Amino acid sequence: MDYTRKKWKRKRSHILRIDQYLDRIELRYGRRVQATIVHHIYPAAEYPEYAYCDWNLISVSMATHNKLENRSTGALTEMGIALQRRTIPGIDWRK
Repeated sequence: MDYTRKKWKRKRSHILRIDQYLDRIELRYGRRVQATIVHHIYPAAEYPEYAYCDWNLISVSMATHNKLENRSTGALTEMGIALQRRTIPGIDWRK
């Protein structure tokens, strides 16, 4: 996934905007934390067909992103896998 492409930058901005620049994981617990990152629930490297789908993208803070994904290997953590299991492909979880 090329995160420098214009297409990704537009999609990232779109997701942050619809999530109101809030960390959606923290918001589930009533905490309003600013989001700066858009995370792929189903990793783009493994599921390139889902890379630009709104339902597969979630706004998170750097701290939450580090909890969802191992920053050294890029692999999902237990928390990331749990989020993936709760997300049904093709279903917009924001509605």
